[in-house]
Amino acid sequence: MSKQQKLLAKLLNKQAGFTWTELVTLLGGLGYHPIEGNGSRVKFDNGNPRAMINLHKPHPGNELKAYVKRQVIEHLKAGGLI
Repeated sequence: MSKQQKLLAKLLNKQAGFTWTELVTLLGGLGYHPIEGNGSRVKFDNGNPRAMINLHKPHPGNELKAYVKRQVIEHLKAGGLI
């Protein structure tokens, strides 16, 4: 199982925590690159304007909130990436 597959499995596991660093790595492997915005706002772009993911970096910690994980999963499913 590749690192990308392990990260995807961890993202889909509702019980597992998922960090911002892991999210950036996972999305990078799926063709997204981060675009820093104002403050903690980050857009992940894969070249398709309709597939852009807009998030806030978690702070003060590095762990994603459960609702952010759900948003990312829904977005990736809608785009046919998972």
